[in-house]
Amino acid sequence: MSVQTERDGAVTTITLNRPEAMNAANVELRDGLREAVQQAAADPHTRAVILTGAGRAFCSGADLKSGFDAAEDGRPDIRAALNDHFHPIIEGLRTMPKPVISAVNGPAVGIGISFALAGDLILAAESSYFMLAFVNIGLVPDGGSSFLIPERIGFARATEMAMLGEKVAAAKALEWGLINRVVPDDELQTAAHELAARMADGPTRSYAGSKRQLNAWSFGRFKDQLELEATIQHEAARTADFIEGVTAFVEKRAPRFTGS
Repeated sequence: MSVQTERDGAVTTITLNRPEAMNAANVELRDGLREAVQQAAADPHTRAVILTGAGRAFCSGADLKSGFDAAEDGRPDIRAALNDHFHPIIEGLRTMPKPVISAVNGPAVGIGISFALAGDLILAAESSYFMLAFVNIGLVPDGGSSFLIPERIGFARATEMAMLGEKVAAAKALEWGLINRVVPDDELQTAAHELAARMADGPTRSYAGSKRQLNAWSFGRFKDQLELEATIQHEAARTADFIEGVTAFVEKRAPRFTGS
């Protein structure tokens, strides 16, 4: 299974489970994650949730080979994939009336950043990093990242991440305010479970109320931004630069962008 769910007492752990593909989000993983988030939100026995990845990655982004259906023009139907599949995951994590802890155990790239930042508290392993890699294949940030990131770290740093497409190491992500804590790699899962257990024993109605307040303050425009992202990303997927970017990625060479 591409997504595994396990409940230990009142803590449910959702694990992205395609370690051989660095947990890239193909159709099976994205649909499995949406179902897992919905089930955790509805489960009366679950009082806190951990989201993490199997193997050496948290999530390396959308699977370019099998993550999208084709639109009428034969190009990837990114708008449909975002609106129908990825957005419900992000919104589900944000609106779940339970604390969500993201335990980032490795690279969080592309849509993987959105999965991580949709959590309420983000713990990261020392060796992990965050990367908006969209620009490297001629695309733009999506999954709410063009909102989630500047809300956390400001416009200048968000612009740097979006336009340069460089890795942001866990230590720098903490310094910037992108995440909450950095822990040694071999202590990440223990730290995440200890925090989740603490919160599961806490006043969950208070957590839910605080989450509603914070969402209303920071995410009131979130849905509009998600729709804007889907529209611009769909347009970007119809450019020659996107085809060149994906081709170069598959061929493991530097892309030759032309701005067309």
